[in-house]
Amino acid sequence: MSVIKKPLITEKQTSASDKLGRFGFVVDRHASKDQIKAEIEKAYGVEVASINTMVMAPKAKQKYTKTAGFTNGRTPIYKKAVVTLKNGQKIDFFENI
Repeated sequence: MSVIKKPLITEKQTSASDKLGRFGFVVDRHASKDQIKAEIEKAYGVEVASINTMVMAPKAKQKYTKTAGFTNGRTPIYKKAVVTLKNGQKIDFFENI
């Protein structure tokens, strides 16, 4: 099973990757920083300088349907890793498009 689930591509994360060389990933909740580092270096062929991780808490959501009225739910819990690469290195997520 892979530790990395998908890259985080948001406006805030894209500007951080352009200016500071930081890239975001959604990773397995039980993965350690060492596992994340090894997987990213192997998958993308780059050298990782540091990793910051955070577990994102669920948020309450509510939607309205005609038949059921308001339905309450929550977003899933996930772990986010912000990876800082060594100087001069980059990951291009859009190279295969």
